[in-house]
Amino acid sequence: MTAHAHTSHTKLIWKVFIILSVITIVEVVLGIAKPDILHLTQLLGTSPLNLLFILLTLVKAYYITWFFMHMADEKKNLRRAVVWTAVFLICYLVALLLIEGAYLHEVLGSLTRW
Repeated sequence: MTAHAHTSHTKLIWKVFIILSVITIVEVVLGIAKPDILHLTQLLGTSPLNLLFILLTLVKAYYITWFFMHMADEKKNLRRAVVWTAVFLICYLVALLLIEGAYLHEVLGSLTRW
């Protein structure tokens, strides 16, 4: 019986931690600052700031799935099935939220103070 050599993933874990931390810090800073150029303009039915938050959240979800759920070590077909299913589902749900949110804003916007 052959023994498998143990490889340390400490550097990889720190790299992923730093990437996720930087993305989170960027999200928090943008959420607090809300630059007018990103917040007050419209693109694809919402503000570019919202689209940026969605994109950064998808990147974080990808890194979490890929490294902490060990998808990098799985076979190609299983990785594709899990990752692409999640990506399409998340994009579908985000589209529904944006469409319904825009509808509610149009209908209830005159009745509420935002």
